[in-house]
Amino acid sequence: MLSEGSKITRPEYLRILPEIESPITVRLKFVKLGSLQYISHLDLQRTFNRVLVRSGLPIWYTKGFNPHAKLVFSTPLSIGTQSECEFLDIRLDREMPLEDIKRMLNAEMSDEMYITDVYIPNAKFSDIAFCEYEYELFFKGASEKAADEIKTLFTTSPLNMIKRTKSGEKEIDIASLIKSIEVAFCAEDNAVRMDAVLSAGTDNFLNPEMLITALKERFAIFSGDLSSEWYSIIRKRSLDSGLKEFR
Repeated sequence: MLSEGSKITRPEYLRILPEIESPITVRLKFVKLGSLQYISHLDLQRTFNRVLVRSGLPIWYTKGFNPHAKLVFSTPLSIGTQSECEFLDIRLDREMPLEDIKRMLNAEMSDEMYITDVYIPNAKFSDIAFCEYEYELFFKGASEKAADEIKTLFTTSPLNMIKRTKSGEKEIDIASLIKSIEVAFCAEDNAVRMDAVLSAGTDNFLNPEMLITALKERFAIFSGDLSSEWYSIIRKRSLDSGLKEFR
């Protein structure tokens, strides 16, 4: 095992790892916080490609004219949303301790994006049925009454909104895609907090920003004055159809 004080260099360490006949899939769980919430999915892919190269891990590459590392990400994360539970599957062509993978990757990452867990997956990303989000809403008029009105809005069906897709626009009832929601006013911060479990299936994914859009349209808040109104969204957990935490 390669440790911080080991005299074995990284290339030597990788050469003594057991070879395997076919690549092994390893799942990485990572956080994406702070300013990195504003990078696109394409930028995230490019970042991880660079991290994997710098880490020196024995990454498996596709064959052919354009060899590349095969990266498979889980549920998409919209720009402006932070997350404590992102997942990425990579393939390795040698066996190595999972803790070494975590340490070698984190040596090339930052305080805003780093690996929290590494393991051999059993579940498929298609098993993710819901995602849990934490919202903090700061706006003029925040109060217990406003919190009650917001909860009523999101628990009353239909709540029709326009969803933009690759095939065009369509109207959906977002209230039917909210599994559960709790809304409370925090007097100490003068903010409204929401904990929402939203549908995240392949065919019925609800972007957490849709709730913010509904608030803008129904209550005329978050109109653009960032000095007095702003919000944050953090993805806390991914869940399967039985509401068990996904791994």
